[in-house]
Amino acid sequence: MSENSTETTLGPYLDYEAWRDLVCTMGGRFNPEGVEPNAFIGWLRPMNICRLTAAALGSNVQRVERTNRDVRLDGADHYFAVFQIAGRSAMVHNNQAARFEVGDIVLVDAARPSTFFAGDPDKSCGSVALNLPRQSLISHLGFEPRGGVYRRRGTTAGRLLLDLIRNSATEAPASTLADSYMRLAVYDLVGALFAPADPLPSRHAENLFRRVQAVITDSFADPDFGPCEAAERAGISLRYLQKLFTQHGSTCSEFIYSLRLDHAARLLNRRATLIEGQPLSEIAYACGFRDYTHFARKFRQRFGHAPGAHSARDASRRRRNSEPSYR
Repeated sequence: MSENSTETTLGPYLDYEAWRDLVCTMGGRFNPEGVEPNAFIGWLRPMNICRLTAAALGSNVQRVERTNRDVRLDGADHYFAVFQIAGRSAMVHNNQAARFEVGDIVLVDAARPSTFFAGDPDKSCGSVALNLPRQSLISHLGFEPRGGVYRRRGTTAGRLLLDLIRNSATEAPASTLADSYMRLAVYDLVGALFAPADPLPSRHAENLFRRVQAVITDSFADPDFGPCEAAERAGISLRYLQKLFTQHGSTCSEFIYSLRLDHAARLLNRRATLIEGQPLSEIAYACGFRDYTHFARKFRQRFGHAPGAHSARDASRRRRNSEPSYR
């Protein structure tokens, strides 16, 4: 699959119906137009790239459209990274219009309508399309890529990604663990290609951040609970979890300790109302601290006084508030 190749040996020739059905099975409804079915020439070769679905495909159609109706019927939740490998084409997608030469790459959001046009009416064009699961990609990258973004040939990340696709398609299957690491490398290259200059938190990221906060709120009292456990329970990578908190001016560890210390303050306030107060060491452990010394140091940093003085201060404040005023 040389960048300069115009070969049509990317896969066996298929008739119109077989080509359209196979494309639909692999990535969703795309409707070829502009050529009579009996004059149709198309090919498609499925590939497995680090256990990600991909295909080398092409045809002599003048227009391939994916409509809003197609999107609704598919319920697709993935992207395509599409390399132009033969001929020329153009695209309208997500309010973006662009023309592509051999070696260019575009990110297509399958959850949005799109239309592709042949650049040379008398020539077939071909591409390699790599299916990228949306949630896995976003969770790894820490931002939501925008469909319609394209990059011209010659970028380092683009060359590496195309080489990885080409080599993975010809090599013997790797182990599951090796494929897992290589899949993360694919995501990193996609991120390098399509990251915005200054990614802002998306609505998806904001919803996910609230979900992470809820997970931590439910689990902070467990001494074994930390950022790694929060990421695992939220179903995202540790790097993405850290990025979410950085975007909100904090860290996951700071948020966990904040919840633990707030809970400790409530327990200490309640302790002041009891005849037999709960031992401070028990309060420390009930709030997720393994030892009292660590708890006391964190508590003093947060509130400016020792835990033992907190309930006394609270009791004194309540007595002052309950004394009658003679003014």
